[in-house]
Amino acid sequence: MRKISIYCVYLVSFLLVSLSTSCKKETGFSKGQLAFSVDTVLFDTVFTTVGSTTQSFKIYNQSNQKINIEEIELVGGENSPFRINVDGISGDKHTNLEILGKDSLFAFVEVTLNVNGGTLPLIVEDSIRFRTNGKDQYVKLAVWGQDAYFHYLDFNEGTWPNDKPHVIYGRAYVDSAKTLNIQPNTTIHLHKNSMLFVYKGTLNVNGEKGQEVVFQGDRLEPFYDDVAGQWYGIYFYRALQSVINFAIIKNGTAGIHLAESNPANGPNGFNLIVKNTQLLNHASYGVFLYDSPKIKMENSIVAKSGAHALFVLRGASFDINHCDILGYGNGQTAAIGIRNYFDGIASGIPVGEIKNSVIYGNQESEIAFDTVNPNNDPTLLNIEFKRCLMKLKTPVSNSMYQDQMLWNTNPQFTNTAENKFKPLPTSPLNGQANPAFSLPKDIEETDRSISNPDIGAYEF
Repeated sequence: MRKISIYCVYLVSFLLVSLSTSCKKETGFSKGQLAFSVDTVLFDTVFTTVGSTTQSFKIYNQSNQKINIEEIELVGGENSPFRINVDGISGDKHTNLEILGKDSLFAFVEVTLNVNGGTLPLIVEDSIRFRTNGKDQYVKLAVWGQDAYFHYLDFNEGTWPNDKPHVIYGRAYVDSAKTLNIQPNTTIHLHKNSMLFVYKGTLNVNGEKGQEVVFQGDRLEPFYDDVAGQWYGIYFYRALQSVINFAIIKNGTAGIHLAESNPANGPNGFNLIVKNTQLLNHASYGVFLYDSPKIKMENSIVAKSGAHALFVLRGASFDINHCDILGYGNGQTAAIGIRNYFDGIASGIPVGEIKNSVIYGNQESEIAFDTVNPNNDPTLLNIEFKRCLMKLKTPVSNSMYQDQMLWNTNPQFTNTAENKFKPLPTSPLNGQANPAFSLPKDIEETDRSISNPDIGAYEF
């Protein structure tokens, strides 16, 4: 019995020592350092007073034992434009955070910059300090900041300065009988669902070659360079004659939305004249004509729309010359869509000419008629295509298609994926336009051949 008792004492002692040793292993901390998924958190251009998107990085414990982070501190403190959140907790300073062995934490960073009064971008920097085992490590923070002119439900006239970008939230208006002029080299950024609304007024976009006026979204990270639907569009309602010249309008929902004519423009006037302009990558339409407005387009490119590059609903009057109206978007619809009814009721007859232009893309047919008339016959529409290259599943011969049409021939653009729509030297467009109604210069202000100009926006 005595021997058994002694044995039990030894056994209990052994177990206690083992458990004590095991606990020490579990509660011991690594003497190592942290690792990070990045060494610098860099924000691309952020407008002053406007909060950035949230960026994140990971804090790694690469050892087998847990590690104690004694301090995590935003070096600039409460005066820093940056804000940090570590493991779901916001604040400029955090203490005694533990990471289990082979585990990690998330850190999140945002920034809001104050107005600096300058016209050029500036860089603002800070860092996050991590103290572990008495040693400091740093993750750098950097942001490009830019002052801007902000427009929120304001009424605009006169001339916008071009020394800083313009940012539109909600709507910026050009009201009845007012005129807004936009100078060369102006950049306009529009927030989600925002628009520039021209209501019975005049908008003159006066870009120049190499100093185009750019309309785009306000998300400036590289990821958003070609994301459609970031803003609504430029909306004209009964506009007085307006001009858009040398502009790039991209990544909206409907780049240009033109509704209804204005009697003040006269029988031969237009609501809008678009020249030397590119409308690219819109979620729905590049150009949407509704309820019989009047538009003239020259030397322009409309491409990569989710629905139609050009959509005509309930009529329009148009004169389109030397333009590229192209598919190549993600949708399954034709480059041009024409519908002469709304809610089942015929309303408005499309009237116009498309000359020396390219209608092409990835679909079998790049023009689609949806009409209410006997036998759904598109020839009853008052539209003429003259000397165009067109993709149509079944080419037809009637009064709508005139003057030596080029059917279903690849125009051989340089690189449609990169929005390079200049024809190659072997393109069938070269020398095939009708000089009788050709324009003297192309979209790059290159002189066109007097006798053998090229079809489309470019002269090779």
